[in-house]
Amino acid sequence: MADTYDLIVLGSGPGGYVAAIRATQLGLKTAIVERENLGGICLNWGCIPTKALLRSGEMLHHMKHAESFGLSAASVGFDLDKVVQRSRGVAAQLNRGVTGLMKKNKIAVHMGSGVLTAPGKLTVTDKDGKKTDLAAKHIVVATGARARDLPFAPADGKRIWTYRHAMVPPEMPSELLVIGSGAIGIEFASFYNDMGAKVTVVEMMDRIVPVEDPEISAHLEKSLTKQGMKILTGAGVEALKADAKGVAAKIKTKDGKVEEQRFSHAIVAIGIVPNTEEIGLEKLGVKVERGIIQIDGLCRTNVPGISAIGDVTPGPWLAHKASHEGVIAVEAIAQALGNKDVHPHAMDKRNIPGCTYCHPQIASVGLTEAAAKEVGHEVRVGKFPFIGNGKAIALGETDGFVKTVFDARTGELLGAHMIGAEVTELIHGYTLGKQAELVEQDFINTVYPHPTLSEMMHESVLAAYGRVVHI
Repeated sequence: MADTYDLIVLGSGPGGYVAAIRATQLGLKTAIVERENLGGICLNWGCIPTKALLRSGEMLHHMKHAESFGLSAASVGFDLDKVVQRSRGVAAQLNRGVTGLMKKNKIAVHMGSGVLTAPGKLTVTDKDGKKTDLAAKHIVVATGARARDLPFAPADGKRIWTYRHAMVPPEMPSELLVIGSGAIGIEFASFYNDMGAKVTVVEMMDRIVPVEDPEISAHLEKSLTKQGMKILTGAGVEALKADAKGVAAKIKTKDGKVEEQRFSHAIVAIGIVPNTEEIGLEKLGVKVERGIIQIDGLCRTNVPGISAIGDVTPGPWLAHKASHEGVIAVEAIAQALGNKDVHPHAMDKRNIPGCTYCHPQIASVGLTEAAAKEVGHEVRVGKFPFIGNGKAIALGETDGFVKTVFDARTGELLGAHMIGAEVTELIHGYTLGKQAELVEQDFINTVYPHPTLSEMMHESVLAAYGRVVHI
């Protein structure tokens, strides 16, 4: 006899475990299935432990520049094993936290690989091969994604790394090649550069962090180059071969020349592959395109009773987007089961912020200036530099700027783009403004505390309307 639930969540990442908790809040008998670690990739091998590594790199950077703060720090160095150990400890602590949340919310946890076998049916196979049959009125697929390999040079964990290998390096790279300059690639490039490696970034697009506003990309490239990094845009790696001493890479630059260069290690950060194979989707007829599960605004697939969230669905592939989708999916399920007190709403992807934790940080939400013009907006744009902010000067963090894009006719905030210290902690202000459909006067008439970095947000809005004060 199968264990029976109202809802089974397949995968316990930031989408899956949040969905399970919200389900129990709504009175649904809920189970979660996880094949590896509660908390998924983000918590155990992604978002959180990488930020722990980046914090170590940031601390080392500040220690090397102690004299600028009137301090002295002699014989500055690091123990790579201890840096990694701290990062893994942070992940382990949060893993225990998610385990506690499952118990607190009385969510049944089934460890093992789950496969959909029929509508409302799922079989879990644990590490010993024991099978457990589960049944539910609804199933949410939240199986996440994995790193994409180069087809001609799969990661070996020794010289060619994915993000997962880069978090537990067996040794410190001396010369590091980073292939891809999205968030993952540029964060690891920043970390290893701060730790003293000689870093080269290769990006096939014409600029790094290509999803960001072009002015942000240009500023970041200038900043990273000043920090000693080598940036190659409009370039590609045509061959990558590892040996006992390192890797040989054939790099085609934007001028069409192909040169072979040697590095001690390489990180491949060219995207992700959804984990949608061999979980039973084809058997049930769930619509999948290029590995991505197709869903409607409430995260429902074309098969009744099956929803999907997170990295197995169309992007952006971000942890906070997955968590929000988890809530949407579960509230839609609860409503379908008769709960009249929930009112699920489709997500507006224009209001999903993006954050990149390199040095300097990047944060953005909404349309870039170019994209806003492309869709027909007449825009008003304001910018304010970190060098004009008292708190930034006091922190010794004057590299960066804040940029806001408004509709010139209506005053609607179309987008906000920031680069500089702690901007990932500021972007929520603009995100809330977009969600609440605030206009320029709402931002202008808001009192921002002094001295804070947030004052730059105010000044950027003022700049868009010819009222900037401090430049």
